[in-house]
Formats: sequence, structure tokens, C-alpha cells
Amino acid sequence: MSQEYEKNETLERIIEFAGLNHPYSRRDFLKLSGVTVIGISAIGAAGAKSGKKMPLIIMDQAEGIVIADPTKCVGCRRCELACTEFNDGKASPAISRIKVSRNLNFGVKGVSDGQRGQGNWGNGLVIQDLCKQCPHPVPCANACPNDAIVVKPPTNARVVDPKKCVGCKMCQRACPWEMMSFDSDTNKATKCFLCNGKPKCVEACPAEALSYVAWRDLTAKIPPRVVPTAIVAPAKAAACDDCHKK
Repeated sequence: MSQEYEKNETLERIIEFAGLNHPYSRRDFLKLSGVTVIGISAIGAAGAKSGKKMPLIIMDQAEGIVIADPTKCVGCRRCELACTEFNDGKASPAISRIKVSRNLNFGVKGVSDGQRGQGNWGNGLVIQDLCKQCPHPVPCANACPNDAIVVKPPTNARVVDPKKCVGCKMCQRACPWEMMSFDSDTNKATKCFLCNGKPKCVEACPAEALSYVAWRDLTAKIPPRVVPTAIVAPAKAAACDDCHKK
């Protein structure tokens, strides 16, 4: 299913939810909306007339995403250095927004699923973990008590606003793939913002194991690494009930 098709289906479901029996063709309607996420104001009046509560839709879709091919990775970790040197002015792989891990450990317990999903003693692939630029609802953004994770043009990447971040680490506890980093020098969280459309990790990789491509939803295809333990504020959780309650 293409991203454009998913976008169209999402928009039409929102219009139906709002009680709009719109006379527009699919093409005309998409011209009016322009993005995956419709502004609440565009359908608020109709929603009010229908007596239905409007869903909370908070973020436009990202324009791109960095993907990795573990069969090409040679484990040099230049991507981690490029990330932190460009973004933080220091060589510090511990806070890199791309996280590289070799899944090769020998022991007496046999083969089992490891942190990166390839087995603690399994195939030995070098796995590059990257931010999924999650679609709504965005776990790290929902969990942040200060709304410090925002959309940043031109890529619409999900970015930590350092002016709002207080270093509570709630976003780290919220990410199912452990892709939030924390800089103890600045006491701020940080995450991939796609380097404004020119990811330095991609440029630095000598094996061409990383690619910057049009956004696609990988959240359902890559198993979570951990069970999130963040607590979402009651007001935010309540605002999501209409869309996401079971």
C-alpha cells in the first residue's frame, strides 16, 4: 500500500468522522488538505454540528527517513561519529542518533532473540538502528510533559526543542526502539532530525549501507526493542481516546 493511498484513506476517514458529506472529488479534496494531517480548523465547524468530538491530530508526516542494510554494514561506526561531530561538535558515539550493534555473543544458553532482534549468538549481523520518524501517535512526543518534541521543516522530522526540554528522560522511556539519546553535558534529550534533509550518517558510510529515502511506515515491520514505561499525561491520554480507544 503506497503512502499516497494511505494518506487519502486517512483523510476520508477523518471527513466521515466529522460528519462531512463532501461533494469534492478525491483529487479536489486532497488539494484542499495538502498534507496527511488535516488542520482541525478545517473540519471543526462540521464536527461541532455533528455533535462529535474532534480527534487530536498533532503532527504532519515526515518527508524522509534513513534506512539501513545490515548485510552491507562493516561495523566501522563512522556513521555514529559523523552524527555527533556534525550535530554536537564532539565525537561521542554514546549519544549518536544512529546506534550500531553487533549481535554476536557466545555463551552456554544457546540462540535467543537479542536486543536488536537477530539473536545473541545467531547470525552476527551488524545492526544499525535508526529513528522511525513515527506517524501519529508519536510515542516520544506524546510522553513529553513539556511538548518539547515538535515537527521541524523542511523534512518534518520529529525534533527535540532544547528550549523546552528539561531532561526528564520520559521520551527515552517511551520509545519502543530505544532511539532517543541523552546528552549528559547539556542535560537534554536528542534524536534524529535527518540533518535537514542531508543525513551525515548516510554521507559518511563507506559501504553505502545507509540510504535517505521517502518516508515509509516501518513501525509495524520492525519489532519493538523494549516495552515502553513512560507515563502519558492524563489530559493527553484523554484527548486520544476518540481515535485510539479499543
